[in-house]
Amino acid sequence: MNQIDWISILGWSDEELSDLRFVGYSYIKQGKYDIAITFFEALITLSPSSIYDLQTLGALYLQKNNNLMALNYIEKALKLDPLHQPTLLNRVKVLFALGYKKQALAQAKELEKSQNPEIINQATALVIAYS
Repeated sequence: MNQIDWISILGWSDEELSDLRFVGYSYIKQGKYDIAITFFEALITLSPSSIYDLQTLGALYLQKNNNLMALNYIEKALKLDPLHQPTLLNRVKVLFALGYKKQALAQAKELEKSQNPEIINQATALVIAYS
């Protein structure tokens, strides 16, 4: 089944998508995650291959402890950008939350080899916490 091209139907450009993203991000900053989720779900409907929106939606569901939904969006994002370390780190967190300790530890140990000190620190903290 072909996806509907809502952007063309609405006559929108990247500017309108950027505006929606800005509003969604504003709700994240306010801690209003349920409202932010609504905006990012709309963005995914409008632009299904937006890596940023998929990553953000996965992180929002992780924040809300809806781990299966988080994993769903994180995996979709990683299909488009398999090396995005913040998303890989979020996958580790979701795997721990879902009880997949062995897989999560293995992936966290890989992230400890990162060049990014923030990723290293968070991955190390997870390894220590769950070992």
